[in-house]
Amino acid sequence: MAGYHVLEALTSPEAARLCEHHDGPIHLLLTDVIMPQLSGPALAKLAQTVRPSLKVLFMSGHTDDAVLRRGIREEGVPFLPKPFTPDALIRKVREVLDP
Repeated sequence: MAGYHVLEALTSPEAARLCEHHDGPIHLLLTDVIMPQLSGPALAKLAQTVRPSLKVLFMSGHTDDAVLRRGIREEGVPFLPKPFTPDALIRKVREVLDP
C-alpha cells in the first residue's frame, strides 16, 4: 500500500534462502528479534554476508530485557516495538532507508 515491493518469508531459514537467491535488489530486512530456528540478529548477520548493503529493521513484542540480551537496543540499531500501526511501520522503514 505504501509503494514497496515486499518479499515474504514464513520462517527465518526461508528468509535466508530468499536473501541468497533473489535475483533483484533487497534494500531492507524487517525481522522479529526472537524467532525459532534462527534469531533475527543471526538472520541479519547471515543476510548481510550475502548482501552487504542490506539495511535491517528489528521488531519485537518482548520485554526490553529480552531484546537487550540479544544486543538489539544498542544505540543506532533500528528497532520498532510491537504493537505498531501501519503508519508507524511506514515511517520507520522510510527512516531506515533514508537516514
